[in-house]
Amino acid sequence: MKLTKYTHACVRLEKDGAVLVVDPGSFSEVETALAGAHAVLITHQHADHFDEERLVEALRDDPTLAVYAPATVATALSVRLGDDEPGRVHTAEPEQRYSVAGFEVQTFGGQHALIHPHIPMVANIGYFIDGSLYHPGDSFIVPHGIDVSTLLVPVHAPWSKTGEVIDFVTSVRAARAFQIHDALLNDGGLQLVESHVARIGGLYGTEFRHLDPGESVLL
Repeated sequence: MKLTKYTHACVRLEKDGAVLVVDPGSFSEVETALAGAHAVLITHQHADHFDEERLVEALRDDPTLAVYAPATVATALSVRLGDDEPGRVHTAEPEQRYSVAGFEVQTFGGQHALIHPHIPMVANIGYFIDGSLYHPGDSFIVPHGIDVSTLLVPVHAPWSKTGEVIDFVTSVRAARAFQIHDALLNDGGLQLVESHVARIGGLYGTEFRHLDPGESVLL
């Protein structure tokens, strides 16, 4: 499986001719990420993970494109599309398994991390893909009952601090990890946070590596 990272939290997965995209949001290169995609997974409704306008455009351009997302996102897309045809927009829920465009997907979580009591909580789904890769969205939910080989790590957010990022990595104990949710940091800040994650994560068996936007790795 080939993974390509885009700016912030968006990744593109390719396997045996199938393409799955996770969280094409407003900070990301959405058109490039979605080119030729067969399905999209959305973790939650915030714009940096869900660019509604560009995803609606992609769905209108390609009637075979499928989306899995929490209920709020799925409902918004269905209303925009006026789409009564089953099989295009699916509501993703926690503790479920889905076959999506040739990828096997298991869901975890259910709730976005707390930003502030005055900011409403929204649903958030973490996706475990093909028994290997975990994209948590905006949460530090540690998936239970599975072994994660590759972890995508939200390294900076309004809802987190660096100690929590490190604890997430050391709790999951994946063999390797790459950063996501990094668009709010400048280069110096990103290097600082990543150095802590790499050093302490390494003590627990996780090899952390930075990926630039557009860079790909084989998993």
